[in-house]
Amino acid sequence: MSESESGPPGASPPGAPLISLTWTDHVTGRQGFLVVDRLVRGVASGGLRMRRGCTLDEVTGLARGMTMKEALHFDADDPKVRYVPLGGAKGGIDCDPRDPGAYGVLVRFLRATRPYIERFWTTGEDLGLTQDLVDRAAAEAGLVSTVQAVHPLLDDEREARRRLADAFAVRVDGIGLDALVGGCGVAESALAALDRAGTAYEGVRVGVQGFGTMGGATARFLSRAGLKIVAVADVRGTIAHPGGLDVEALLAARDTYGTVDRTALRPADRELPGDAWLSTDAEVLVPAAVSYAVGAGNQAGIKARWIVEAANMPVLPEAEERLARRGITVLPDVVVNSGTNAWWWWTLFGDIGPDADEAFDRTRRAVRGLVDGMLERAEADGTTPRVAAHAMAADRLAAVDRRYGWYR
Repeated sequence: MSESESGPPGASPPGAPLISLTWTDHVTGRQGFLVVDRLVRGVASGGLRMRRGCTLDEVTGLARGMTMKEALHFDADDPKVRYVPLGGAKGGIDCDPRDPGAYGVLVRFLRATRPYIERFWTTGEDLGLTQDLVDRAAAEAGLVSTVQAVHPLLDDEREARRRLADAFAVRVDGIGLDALVGGCGVAESALAALDRAGTAYEGVRVGVQGFGTMGGATARFLSRAGLKIVAVADVRGTIAHPGGLDVEALLAARDTYGTVDRTALRPADRELPGDAWLSTDAEVLVPAAVSYAVGAGNQAGIKARWIVEAANMPVLPEAEERLARRGITVLPDVVVNSGTNAWWWWTLFGDIGPDADEAFDRTRRAVRGLVDGMLERAEADGTTPRVAAHAMAADRLAAVDRRYGWYR
């Protein structure tokens, strides 16, 4: 296990993260990674993913993204806000979550990183894992909670934990609230971009890659707003219909990994190759699965006007440059998919209660405000939305620095 630290209190974050750990499982030889990019009030926030091929570089980039996501939700001017954004971190395990031994690897990783989770890393579900599975493994690893590091910052820990548990128990049309708030934010990002362009929702076509928690919820909210989901991709391929798919039927037919049972398809629904979602005739594409899904080699087939990053780091930099030259706008992950993380903390700290309407309203207002500000800044500065979002995050990180220091 290797560890590195850098940066004095109050300094802006350097290129290297604050802490970087590599763990090797003594049973299987598989590796896991923990990267803490930054601490605020001694705590960092970021989920734990499990996928075959996960790397330290990937987790490092995700941790830096979490620093920016947290900072973007920092409101220094509202004294009524209880949630003060945390630092950024991320965990990752190089293992196929469908592997029969994956659960054991997860438990052992959590046991190995238990001191960090107890002290300063708050985590939860990410790609390849569900919150229920993470919670079960955490209990087996001897943890009180995967967010216990934040408990000392709460006014009333018992009440806060009860409030969060109540929120996770809320179901909307049979789906847990925790599985919907992130997609609500992604959908609102897309709708904000359409509004800014003066484009009516009705009939706008959408292709979604990934039909798990984030992709499925995004498809549901966009469909209910009047957009047509014309393509959905999962690990078995792409399901398409130019007139629009039956989103609710597909949601009801998916397994815990977001794979749709093909027997639920209508006769006119088409089964296409896995990468067909990229070139589908749609105005909006939502990559909501793996990182690095859109590269320089496959971006040329994209016909959409907007790419809305529900996944973390799905569009590679060179691809984004080429897309921008073709007039295709990428709405970046640091803004688009920040809703789930913010909802956790709004609820735990008591800025909202365990109520679906309150959660959706707060998520929509917060994400739309960020998207509108980002697009306005990008237009004013003549930059891409990602550059504008990073500039906004840098401004707010400077405010966090002044108030709390870098890792105090």
